[in-house]
Amino acid sequence: MTLPITGLHHVTSLASDAQANSDFFTKSLGLRRVKKTVNFDAPDVYHLYYGDEKGTPGSVMTYFPFPHIAKGRPGAGEVGETVFAIPKGSLGFWQNRLDAQPDNTFGEARLRFTGPDGDVFALVETDEARQGWTGHVDADHALRGFRGATLRLRDSGATAELLRFMGYQPEASDGNLTRWRIAKGNGADVIDVETLPGADNARQGGGSVHHIAFSVPDRAAQDQVRKALLDTGWQVTPPIDRDYFWAIYFRTPGGVLFEVATAEPGFDRDEDTAHLGEALKLPQQHERLRARLETSLQPITD
Repeated sequence: MTLPITGLHHVTSLASDAQANSDFFTKSLGLRRVKKTVNFDAPDVYHLYYGDEKGTPGSVMTYFPFPHIAKGRPGAGEVGETVFAIPKGSLGFWQNRLDAQPDNTFGEARLRFTGPDGDVFALVETDEARQGWTGHVDADHALRGFRGATLRLRDSGATAELLRFMGYQPEASDGNLTRWRIAKGNGADVIDVETLPGADNARQGGGSVHHIAFSVPDRAAQDQVRKALLDTGWQVTPPIDRDYFWAIYFRTPGGVLFEVATAEPGFDRDEDTAHLGEALKLPQQHERLRARLETSLQPITD
């Protein structure tokens, strides 16, 4: 069976300060803030989305900024690194902009750096057609979206079986890293698995990835993936309406929370594309809280 997963949809992480988070992703990395809303389960906390012009699946980094959150502890059972694609020839530009030094993995030059809460990222040059947002960075250097992500696991065996079931195939190994890629994906189609047998468990906090989401075209495709997972014994949530996509969730053997999200309806369902991410948008069930939230949420200046 071939499942209709095309690569990553989004990566969601935890932060400590909404303004610092917004400044880093929009001004330093040059992404567009495509949505300013709140956490469905904790509406006193923002949910901020950053990506390309429209928030195309495979480009979207999202954050829950919890004021005063404790710093996360890196370890096994988490997404350890999120990797963005950049245009060929632009690594030097980003090295100067971020004051970071390149390294080399799988024979490719990469630029590794950290975000405001110690979250770990990398940039890799790719030759592809995706276009980046040009708000603070010009088109020749703008981030194109995700390349992929790295999972840190004590034992990779069961997760490897899961990735294969989802449509990923092993491509190469480099030390304790194994690269998996999904064929004919959306560009955000690489998962690296880092095996760390003696590592302590990660502790989530500021700078930690909360979950990683994989993209499917629509709800019919999501239903197909859900049924296949359930038939294989996975415990999967029912589809949940997240306003801009439908989501299902399940916990992997290594402890990482996976989501499968639809590409529809998209971030323009309640805002014109020209004004994405400007106004505070609330889930319908939290609209009654608007007056209080507009006063209590930390103001974000652009």
